[in-house]
Amino acid sequence: MTLSAKVMLLGEIGVGKSSLARRFVFDRFEGEYKSTIGVDILSHEIALDDGRALKLMLWDTDGDFGARIFETVYIKGASGALIVSDATRPATLAKAERLAASFADAFPGRPTRVIVNKIDLADMGADAFSGAGLAPSEVVRTSARTGEGVQALFQSMGADIVRRGL
Repeated sequence: MTLSAKVMLLGEIGVGKSSLARRFVFDRFEGEYKSTIGVDILSHEIALDDGRALKLMLWDTDGDFGARIFETVYIKGASGALIVSDATRPATLAKAERLAASFADAFPGRPTRVIVNKIDLADMGADAFSGAGLAPSEVVRTSARTGEGVQALFQSMGADIVRRGL
């Protein structure tokens, strides 16, 4: 039996939402940047510890939505959210934290992950988190370019969704 879950990818323009989704689904990185318009939907199946499969439906959103995403039909039925920031632009982490709080308000009990992507391009010392309100241990670090942390991120999100019965 294959389960399915809708996972939103939220964050500002250019933080790497599409690159993370494509690294996970196709295991490749495309260096040419193309901005998402509206929503792009990708799916990929993961194996769960109990032998079942979970199809993650990834809703890769346009960064222009910002907090307005919670006013759109796109977010309806979301099982969880990956909120992405860019290691080379620390201000995007504060925005990601606000989006995570808004998602938690709109969907109580649904799992979220705050992600700092592009770790291969920046030094992610503790100073990078100042002003964002998050401790370094509260974020997941990834690199869509190298693949670091990507599979584990999606596997963890899938397991959390199933554990919560979403």
